[in-house]
Amino acid sequence: MTSIKHLLGSTVLALGILSQPVLAAEKTAPIHFGDITWESGSLITEILRTIVEKGYGYPTDTLPGSTVSLEAALAKDDVQVIGEEWAGRSPAWIKAQSEGKVFGLGDTVKGATEGWWVPEYVIKGDPERGIKAVAPDLKSVADLPKYKDVFRDPESPKQGRFLNSPTGWTSEIVNTQKLKAYGLTDSYVNFRTGSGAALDAEVSSSIRRGKPVLFYYWSPTPLLGRFKLVKLEEPPFDAEAWKTLSDANNPNPKGSRSLDAHLAIGVSAPFHAKYPDLVAFFEKVDLPIDLLNKTLGQMSEKRLEPHAVAQSFLRDHPEVWTAWVPADVATKVKSSL
Repeated sequence: MTSIKHLLGSTVLALGILSQPVLAAEKTAPIHFGDITWESGSLITEILRTIVEKGYGYPTDTLPGSTVSLEAALAKDDVQVIGEEWAGRSPAWIKAQSEGKVFGLGDTVKGATEGWWVPEYVIKGDPERGIKAVAPDLKSVADLPKYKDVFRDPESPKQGRFLNSPTGWTSEIVNTQKLKAYGLTDSYVNFRTGSGAALDAEVSSSIRRGKPVLFYYWSPTPLLGRFKLVKLEEPPFDAEAWKTLSDANNPNPKGSRSLDAHLAIGVSAPFHAKYPDLVAFFEKVDLPIDLLNKTLGQMSEKRLEPHAVAQSFLRDHPEVWTAWVPADVATKVKSSL
């Protein structure tokens, strides 16, 4: 009997030793964040990663992808976190959320918006820069056909140019459908930039040179923190029309202002179950939009890396982020900066 007890004890001890590397591997497996390519998404991702790593002690990394591919990866748990999710926009997100595969946590940036914009000087001029108004009556997307020459496309001079989102973004699909819905496909070229940074560079270059430019953009962004812009009016939001705009295959899209923005932190269902401490943190994230736009503007102007700006933001604005986490977590983050 004594020998059996020793044998059982040794077996249990051996199993315990064997299980330790497995448990350690599970604990140290990195949390995969989506590598978002636009400035606000990149900065928010780095702010979250810093707090998760330094405050909670979980390792993280990033995996690249477009909006569409990252949402698909999140539903499969190949990616666990998307730092800036425009929740409820894409059919893929809506389907995954209804199936309980993804969750949108918090209301991270209140007052976020998107639409079609032009520089203010296009409508009002800018006497200080010697720029005359070239479209003084431009107020709405309905006015765009008569101003196609103002926004002339250099490669197709008989048409204007509309700067769309990069291919692979949900907003690119919506904007392409809006061009059809507003009857602008004959008068405007649907120009897609290669990346969010390329779109920013194209718009910024045009504004610095005082040239007319028509483009899709959103807030929070550096542009809205740096330049005076005017958002064009669109028809009131209509839920049924929105369905036709968010569906790339719908042959008869109907015009509508975009769905009101709800920025959240997207997480996978397994993440939601495994990390209740991080879920509680993510649900409290609240970034003031004016401060965020200003920070993004400085990041863009000085060409700073998002990780460095995240460090500065956490160091300079503890009044913002310490409310999101327990005191001991905040102390660890502060000591790491």
